[in-house]
Amino acid sequence: MKGLDLTSALTYPLAVEPQTGDGSAVAVAPGVLWLRMPLFAALPWINVWAIADGPGWSIVDTGLKSAKTTDAWAAAFARMLEGAPVTRVVVTHMHPDHCGMAGWISERFNARLWMSRLEYLSCRLMAADTGRAAPADGIAFGRAAGWDEEAIERYKTKFGSFGEMIYPLPDSYQRLSDGDSLRIGAHEWWVVVGSGHSPEHACLYCPELKLFISGDQVLPRISSNVSVYPTEPEADPLDDWLRSLADIKQRIPDDVLVLPAHNSPFKGLHARIEELLESHRTGLARLERALTKPSRAVDVFGALFARPITPNVLGMATGEAVAHLNYLVHRGRAVRAQDGNGVNWWTLTP
Repeated sequence: MKGLDLTSALTYPLAVEPQTGDGSAVAVAPGVLWLRMPLFAALPWINVWAIADGPGWSIVDTGLKSAKTTDAWAAAFARMLEGAPVTRVVVTHMHPDHCGMAGWISERFNARLWMSRLEYLSCRLMAADTGRAAPADGIAFGRAAGWDEEAIERYKTKFGSFGEMIYPLPDSYQRLSDGDSLRIGAHEWWVVVGSGHSPEHACLYCPELKLFISGDQVLPRISSNVSVYPTEPEADPLDDWLRSLADIKQRIPDDVLVLPAHNSPFKGLHARIEELLESHRTGLARLERALTKPSRAVDVFGALFARPITPNVLGMATGEAVAHLNYLVHRGRAVRAQDGNGVNWWTLTP
């Protein structure tokens, strides 16, 4: 999302950070280790967490399935985790950088996967698309947003790649639900579910240690993608997202150390939530100004994003633009009309 850098209210208390992929770790609290797993050039790593759990470790999030991540976990098991077993694998949500190696670790240690129901089932469903041709509904969704034929062909080529980034999940799991309490080692961790970025994102809060594992629900320097997808084109995930942020602010004290999936652990949870809420409010105001004339989803990118939208991020940008447009429609502030070519045009409500 566009907007000013409003993160000056945040502090980053840890002077040392782990290296990516070499098995090193940094203690963020007694029995809680911070590790990094390799990702892509644009987003080079993801934070994962190891929590002392009796004779071994509970792992929270796992990284993307790749040879580099496999090597990184092997180094971590041998080095920082000192050969102790993994007792359970906890996944915050279904995106491949979080669950990509969950099946591999679970299989290696015969450890139970812990995940919310919607995240587990959604992941299994999307992975099953591997090898399928792109569906007509997905093509129609892109065309309705204003994609040209080159973008449609790129979508057809890439469709089904989700499953390639994930080691198959176990055929059974332990369900996480909002309000659940998990005893991990010496401490209780409470499940706090959010929505919008993904269907049923499970954060973990430990009152005794004053830690909040936020996954992608609250990030300190970037805003998580909130998208509409072809499978549910009328969805209103932005409303889910804004409500979830407000709920987290209400339920989690401001004095926690936030352990996010990306960037660095920080303090200032409530300030960051307010920044994220304000960023979306500002984006919606810019979007309404852009809709004084009929516009397609691809026409409003400039109102919502600070950087140019290149082909490799077109899908995410389109999903987020439609999420903001749907938000306005659901509140009676905009209307949508489809032309004879299947393209959606949005305008302010008369």
